[in-house]
Amino acid sequence: MMINYNHTVFVFLLLSLGIFKLGSCSNNMTVKCIKSEREALVRFKEGVIPAGKLSSWLGEDCCHWKGVECDNESGHVTKLNLSNPAGRHRHFDYYESNERYQPLPASREFCASPCSTSLHPWERNYRSSRTLLGDVNSSFSGDDNASLSGEITPYLGNLSRLTHLDLEGNYNLSTQNLDCVSSLSSLQKLYMGGVKINHTEADWLHAINMLPSLLELSLFSCELKHLPSSLTFLNLTSLRVLDLSYNPFNTSIDLSYNPFNTSIPQWLFNLTSLTSLDLTFSNQSGKILDSFGRLSSLKYLYLGGNNFSGSIPASIGNLSSLKELDLSYNKMNGNIPESLGQLSKLVKLYLLENSWEGVITEARLMNLTRLEEFVLTTNNKSQPLVFNVKDDWRPPFKLKILHLESCLIGPKFPKWLQVQSELTYVILNSVQIKGTIPEEWLSMISSNLTHLDLSNNQIKGNLPHQLVFPNVTKLFLQRNLFSGPIPSNISVLMPSLQYLDLSENLLHGKIPLSISKIKHLNILVLRRNNLSGELPDHWNKSQMDLRVVDISYNNICGKIPSSMGFLGNLSILVLSNNNLSGEIPSSLQSHSIVSMDFGGNRLSGNLPSWIESDIFMLRLRSNLFNGTIPKRWCNLHKLQILDLAQNNLSGSIPDCFNNFIAMVDSNTLESKSIENYTEEAYIMTKGSYYKYDRTLQLVTCIDLSGNSLTGGIPIQITSLTRLGTLNFSMNHLNGSIPKNIGNMRWLETLDLSNNRLSGPIPGSLSSLNFLVHLNLSFNNLTGRIPSGSQLQTLIDATIYKGNPSLCGSPLPTKCPGDEASNGPSITDVDDKQGGDHYERIWFYASIGLGFVVGFWSVCGTLLLKKSWRHCYFRFCDEIKDRIALLIALRVVHLKRKFGLEKN
Repeated sequence: MMINYNHTVFVFLLLSLGIFKLGSCSNNMTVKCIKSEREALVRFKEGVIPAGKLSSWLGEDCCHWKGVECDNESGHVTKLNLSNPAGRHRHFDYYESNERYQPLPASREFCASPCSTSLHPWERNYRSSRTLLGDVNSSFSGDDNASLSGEITPYLGNLSRLTHLDLEGNYNLSTQNLDCVSSLSSLQKLYMGGVKINHTEADWLHAINMLPSLLELSLFSCELKHLPSSLTFLNLTSLRVLDLSYNPFNTSIDLSYNPFNTSIPQWLFNLTSLTSLDLTFSNQSGKILDSFGRLSSLKYLYLGGNNFSGSIPASIGNLSSLKELDLSYNKMNGNIPESLGQLSKLVKLYLLENSWEGVITEARLMNLTRLEEFVLTTNNKSQPLVFNVKDDWRPPFKLKILHLESCLIGPKFPKWLQVQSELTYVILNSVQIKGTIPEEWLSMISSNLTHLDLSNNQIKGNLPHQLVFPNVTKLFLQRNLFSGPIPSNISVLMPSLQYLDLSENLLHGKIPLSISKIKHLNILVLRRNNLSGELPDHWNKSQMDLRVVDISYNNICGKIPSSMGFLGNLSILVLSNNNLSGEIPSSLQSHSIVSMDFGGNRLSGNLPSWIESDIFMLRLRSNLFNGTIPKRWCNLHKLQILDLAQNNLSGSIPDCFNNFIAMVDSNTLESKSIENYTEEAYIMTKGSYYKYDRTLQLVTCIDLSGNSLTGGIPIQITSLTRLGTLNFSMNHLNGSIPKNIGNMRWLETLDLSNNRLSGPIPGSLSSLNFLVHLNLSFNNLTGRIPSGSQLQTLIDATIYKGNPSLCGSPLPTKCPGDEASNGPSITDVDDKQGGDHYERIWFYASIGLGFVVGFWSVCGTLLLKKSWRHCYFRFCDEIKDRIALLIALRVVHLKRKFGLEKN
């Protein structure tokens, strides 16, 4: 009976609980958002351009709108997520994107909205060790990637129960201030990275300081300029995540008057709950203080891309929870402290581009048991950082990424590196390794390796012919001592290869045909080896990614294969200084080639008239080309370097060279660098060959020397005001030098020698203020040589040699009328002698006055002050006694030495 009763009670309780839950669910389903909060969201929508993301904001119940979340019981809006994933600030692995270096996002202030152009100057040279930002200007599919534009309404402050607000990545969104946020007392997470905040002084921080529950704050790239150094009251003691990166804070304070010698505000060190701090590219300077050791909860510390100086503080060892540390691209120096080795939880360590020095021993590394990514480069050339570890030392960590550059780990290939079996990304650039690479090590990592850079060492031996690297996309072995042939089956050994640079080695043999079978090859650089044979003749349409082919300075013979016309995206083709012959194939006209360098070969035929207007450099010097310069070339608006010297060209110089706009307007100069490739070229300028590589994009040059050109110098060429080098020497040009040649104000080199030019030298030549090399020799020029500010420095008479009718300085030939002013007149001599007389009088007078002042300054003081007088004479007596004693001792020593002392 009792059992039945208990059973009945149990069933009753279950039914009651079910009815209660059902009622509760029913109530939840009927809860709608608060009317005032719906109105606030509607006002927000009215203030921005309603991209696709807000198209669902229809109907009465805002809790069902996309990006809006409400409390199930009260109906209050608790979360608002309108972020743009494409523009979100993300922390990736250093080399996860398969790019050697990735650009960091720029502040909107310095690029078109949003962030599609080049980086701000203090960001431009930085390459992220962990951060990537998507191009928010790109076209994305789906509403989630739509970027909002417009201004944030202050009505957001009416969402009183909001705990999460995420507007990150909307680079066209702005707000006058953060007052609307300051009233959201329940806010825990605030993400507004990329939103332009039009603040005044410290108001943005005072608004944030009103949020006692705030746990995470992201304000990267918000154009914040003021970072207050002090707060009267800190209300952010619960803050765990703080991201103020990519803001051009005005921290140009005089650190000599700053007692802390840093631009980082002191209140920041009171945020002891911080687990992540990001001040990347926030224009900070000064020292990295020991105060960072107080932030013992930090797991992620990013201080890269600033102007910090000094050394790493020893207190860094106090950050026992630290997992990632980035101090890259600062102005730091000194030793790596031993306390760094106490960070046993450290996974990623980025120390790129500082002036590190000293010695790294195993003591600094032995406790880093979890280290996976170790990146360290130094720009200290005088005292490079040295790795000094025992030969039998075995590291406790298993690295996946290793990047060491410009430090000393050689000369032998280190054994501690040979036990790293999980490496996927290796850069050992300029680390002074000599000898061969252990093949066992390569075999151990070959299956996982994606990137290998051993450039700028003295590594010798053959390239591996048997090991398969299925995932390697980038192989950089330039500037070493590798010898032997390139593996004939390279397309099988490295099928995923995208970047291959074997330049400046001792490789010989033929270029393997299998190179033309690597489908995803992007850059092929084989310059400065001893390669021979012909170019591969099996290029095909499957290699549409190939943009650069540089096989210059080898012994390649034969013709340029017409199959290169299938390389539809080829933009740089460098085949200079080989033994190539024949004509340039017309199949290349299907490309938009930016740079074509075929100089130093035996190519012949007419110049190709089909060259496209995108070309920047056309270098065909030292070949066997004949015919005339095509008139169609006048449409090459982007041309900056035209070098046709030492060919067999005839005809006249086209009178339309003024259409080379890039040589007129500096705004048209384009610097489109290609990742992992630096083009180089030797340009005849200033009387010599100069090698240009990183500055090649700034060169402007026209060199038509050593041909058989006739006619006059077109006057239109003087409109090329940005031209730096003009060389028409060793032709058959006649006529006169254009009178307005002085308009070419940037001209540094002008060589018109060995022609048949006549008439006077234009006086405007003296206005070329940058002219450093001038050669007008062996022409028929007449009259007086003009003088001027810059011409006064060009005093070499050989500049005008071979022009018998020229006269004036620096030639010994005097012009008519110059004889009367050969010597100084009697009046001039008298004036000079009179001036010398007065100068002598003042000279002797100043000597006498100086003697009187000096004498009485010393002697007068001794006469008037008795105590000084006694002290002076006592000093003289002591000196006299010391000298007498020294002389006596010296005499005794000499007598003993020569045996003259009497017994």
